[in-house]
Amino acid sequence: MSRDVPQEPAAETPAVTLWIDADACPRAAREIILRAAERTHTRTWMVANHALPLPPSAWVKARSVAHGFDAADDLIAASLSPGDLVITSDLPLAQEVIERGADVMTTRGERLSADNVRAKVQMRDFLETLRASGEQTRGPDAYGDAERREFANALDRWLRRHT
Repeated sequence: MSRDVPQEPAAETPAVTLWIDADACPRAAREIILRAAERTHTRTWMVANHALPLPPSAWVKARSVAHGFDAADDLIAASLSPGDLVITSDLPLAQEVIERGADVMTTRGERLSADNVRAKVQMRDFLETLRASGEQTRGPDAYGDAERREFANALDRWLRRHT
């Protein structure tokens, strides 16, 4: 004869938060983030140095910071918890939040990690030096359908693993 043994309630996994460096986030990426946050009930903060028009949401909020160099970056870095996801293409911000235990993804769906961010910062600094000396360098490709698809897929994969 079997007896039902009371089970301990499963420990809840800590909720993660998405932190969006929204100043340079393409509108198409913001729309993908909004839909994903609503679908997965994931707390999301869009942080920018200007007001962002967002639809009413229980999950997505905007934080407007004072105009100033790196004010949005500073707020994100100070507010996140280890395991959160920061969406940014700002490499110094990425490097800082990785050191604080957050995951980082660009709006093109590229995962930045301790293994690759330092080299990317060095390459960015090198290209900046070339531009300052008058050398013409090419910027990033336009944000099109392929980039939107890559980002949406990468964000969905991350959310499935962490929410």
